[in-house]
Amino acid sequence: MANIKSAKKRVLIERERRVANNSVKSEIKTCIKKFKADLAEDVAKAEQSYRVLSAKLDSAARENVIHQNSANRKKAHFAKLLDDAKKAK
Repeated sequence: MANIKSAKKRVLIERERRVANNSVKSEIKTCIKKFKADLAEDVAKAEQSYRVLSAKLDSAARENVIHQNSANRKKAHFAKLLDDAKKAK
């Protein structure tokens, strides 16, 4: 454990941020699972899920929870899956 007051505060702040960041990451994972389930079921539902997922990824990237390139890569990947499902139908 840290001895200096500022270092102790840093530990507390990092703990709070870690909890908040893990919460956002968990929401993203849940949205991804929902998108994949909707994609297997119905393309129209998957489009709605993709919009929600895309917004969550953008928000997380804006808050520096995940890197912007990571968010863009995931959005492109899921957009391609959605597009392929539309073409198959």
